[in-house]
Amino acid sequence: MFSAAFIYQAGEYDADFHALNDTIDEIARASNGFLGSESWISADGATRNATYYWADLETLRAFSSHPKHLQAKRQYQRWYSGFQVVISQVIRSYGDGGVQHVTARDRADD
Repeated sequence: MFSAAFIYQAGEYDADFHALNDTIDEIARASNGFLGSESWISADGATRNATYYWADLETLRAFSSHPKHLQAKRQYQRWYSGFQVVISQVIRSYGDGGVQHVTARDRADD
């Protein structure tokens, strides 16, 4: 399992942003290797994160090279003050079962 965390500082959003963002989210969710997503906002509201989980690196690469995703990448300066993308392989995930999370299906017993 892999994750792609898009960490960003929001700028000004317009109708183009919302339409493209909704389309990209639909494309991700329709991908066979898409497992789920989550997001958070820092306490001060300045930094945001959208993390998508993927079954394998090939599916993540296919999503990241989709024409609509590439279109958004070319225009990021219109909508974001800055960003960082972190691609990670999920090695282990564990908990007490009280929190539902996409990585729980990949749980390794230690």
